Amino acid sequence: MAIIQPTSQYVNKEGKTEYRFTFGPWNIHPGADPFGPAVRGEITFAKKVAMYRTLGFAGVQFHDDDAVPGIMDKSLSAVGKKAREVKSMLDGESLVAEFVAPRLWEDNRTIDGAYTSNNPACRQYAIDRSKCAIDVANNLGTDLIVLWLAREGTYIREAKDPGRSVEYLVNAINVMLDYDPNIRIAVEPKPNEPMDQAYIPTTGHAVALAFMTKDQSRVGVNIESAHAILAGLDPSDEMGFALACNKLWTVHLNDQNGPKYDQDKTFGSVDIRRAFNQVHVLEQNGYGRNGEMVGLDVKAMRTQPADIATKHLLHSRQIFLTLVDKVRTFNWKNAEELKRKRDYEQLEVEILDHIMGK
Repeated sequence: MAIIQPTSQYVNKEGKTEYRFTFGPWNIHPGADPFGPAVRGEITFAKKVAMYRTLGFAGVQFHDDDAVPGIMDKSLSAVGKKAREVKSMLDGESLVAEFVAPRLWEDNRTIDGAYTSNNPACRQYAIDRSKCAIDVANNLGTDLIVLWLAREGTYIREAKDPGRSVEYLVNAINVMLDYDPNIRIAVEPKPNEPMDQAYIPTTGHAVALAFMTKDQSRVGVNIESAHAILAGLDPSDEMGFALACNKLWTVHLNDQNGPKYDQDKTFGSVDIRRAFNQVHVLEQNGYGRNGEMVGLDVKAMRTQPADIATKHLLHSRQIFLTLVDKVRTFNWKNAEELKRKRDYEQLEVEILDHIMGK
């Protein structure tokens, strides 16, 4: 991959990337799940924002209604006014908005999908809400929209035409690109949940979708570690593929204990070597040097009391930075020699020894 010449803003005096971290307000949550009620009190958005810098984070990930609650019941001017109030709140904490994602999976009109619904009125609702999310992004000062295609799929194969559904997705993205000539769109693929089967389940599908749009230079991907694992794929390989296509515009790092429901565990908590490889591929390809941010999407354990229910965020950031140091201090010159000899057994044990601090 040809790396664009980095700006000094994101590179330290040693020429190393200075990573900036983000998370969404939903990652500080009361602990309710499909099998039980909340176990911690809800925290106001303003109090959450005040926590970001204390935890070492530079930016906030947004759903459209995180910034503007009841967004579709407000006039365009009211949406802009509320979003500007949130922008002022971010400025006061020296934070930036990383992206805005239209929340298209919790409305009655998206039961059968949003962009791919069989009902044209519901498809129009999804596009209208996406335009509104772009307005929010403009007022928050970000040019990045993330599309998690949560319900774009089927429970039974005969319910929708998959080819036509892909056409619907391309059309929706094209409408968004036309609506704002500066906006960028990052598709976030996931193989399942909440739908039984998704139409854009992997990074490869998302990249292909980008190339089908009218301006592929403004359509990329957001890769979440757990989503790749749920598809039986390795997150570092998915990231490498997207980087080779110049399409990796943000990441959601976390961990996953097998092909279960989406667990959003602390980064590196299940497989530290898998986490090492994700950091390695980001580091070796210059991710972050052009302003890309390291996003986390991690949930606190349900057992955590309220006063320590942000440790998952702090620990994920610490683990990432520890692995950055491990990547930077590994003897890659010796690794090249071992690769030349095809002595992968020795390469493997040296990597493991390095990770374990031997």
